[in-house]
Amino acid sequence: MGFAHTSITVRDMVVSIAFYERWLGMRLERRHPIESNRADIAFLKDTDTGALLELTWWWDKQDWTEGDELDHLAFHVLDVAALVADARKAGVEIAKEPYSLPGATTTLAFLKDPNGIWIELIERTGKG
Repeated sequence: MGFAHTSITVRDMVVSIAFYERWLGMRLERRHPIESNRADIAFLKDTDTGALLELTWWWDKQDWTEGDELDHLAFHVLDVAALVADARKAGVEIAKEPYSLPGATTTLAFLKDPNGIWIELIERTGKG
């Protein structure tokens, strides 16, 4: 198990990438659309620590409220299905059941922490 990344929702992907590169020294690792989620994502890496920041631009998002930018925190886990089952038994809210994106080498799921913050669980299921 281990912390994977923090994800924030952005209003403009190009402007946001430029900001984090220029002012915080981050480097764009990868960027791509996720059709099934109707979103574009980009991962930027801190060149000193290796920490990852995920930027998410939702295609259909029109309303913005200051403070809604934190999208989720992500953690690598060994067994998504088992962790979700245990969390459910303990009364933890499951925000999204385990699933895989087409062609992905990971299984994902989302829980909600006690404050309503989405927690992404990532299980590597193959090499990629």
